[in-house]
Amino acid sequence: MLSDCFASYKPLFSRIKEEIAVVFERDPAARNTWEVITCYPGFHAMMTHRLAHWLWAAGLNWLARFVSHLGRWLTGIEIHPGATIGRRFFIDHGMGVVIGETAEIGDDCTLYHGVTLGGTSWNKGKRHPTLGNGVVIGAGAKVLGPIVVGDHAKIGSNAVVVKAVPPGATAVGIPARVVEALEPNGRFAAYAVTRDENDPLTGAINELLAHSAETDTRIDALAAELKRLRAQSVSNVPERQD
Repeated sequence: MLSDCFASYKPLFSRIKEEIAVVFERDPAARNTWEVITCYPGFHAMMTHRLAHWLWAAGLNWLARFVSHLGRWLTGIEIHPGATIGRRFFIDHGMGVVIGETAEIGDDCTLYHGVTLGGTSWNKGKRHPTLGNGVVIGAGAKVLGPIVVGDHAKIGSNAVVVKAVPPGATAVGIPARVVEALEPNGRFAAYAVTRDENDPLTGAINELLAHSAETDTRIDALAAELKRLRAQSVSNVPERQD
């Protein structure tokens, strides 16, 4: 009887071990299992959400929202119990993370603090983003609306994403633009840092400023030359003979 009871909980224990293992995989500061269990808000948020989501699916909506509210109070991470989250999901630091009701998150995704998976409409139905597998979203980024972020895509810190992001791509800026296509190898990148993390709009503005500075230099040179020629012409005027 007792062995049967433990056997029924074996998948649950396996999933908890998986949630702990992903912390060691993606956070070099993690030292031991006890530290992860007691001191990692991302782990606490996921354990709370797994319970809240189960209650939500069972039709116990108020109880699910209450459990979710307790998790928010404990961790500073707000995950609606209706959100669907895959396996090996990792939230680093976590404070200020918000995940909406109809958000869908694939396996092996990573979110940093201050990330919002939000809606842009008050209408019922699908209104939050869908993340593919292996997506990394940097600190402070906002992904808004029922858009799709493809597998292994990366969102730079503080980006505001309102359009779909292709698989394996990196998006940065406000509004976010794709700046680099990457192989979808699933490799984890801390804070979504890439080889080219400059916002194209910022780059264009910098080019305009450089061109403006060059134009100012040329105008100054022309003004100096005109002044020199004027002085030369004045000096060459013959004096009047009365």
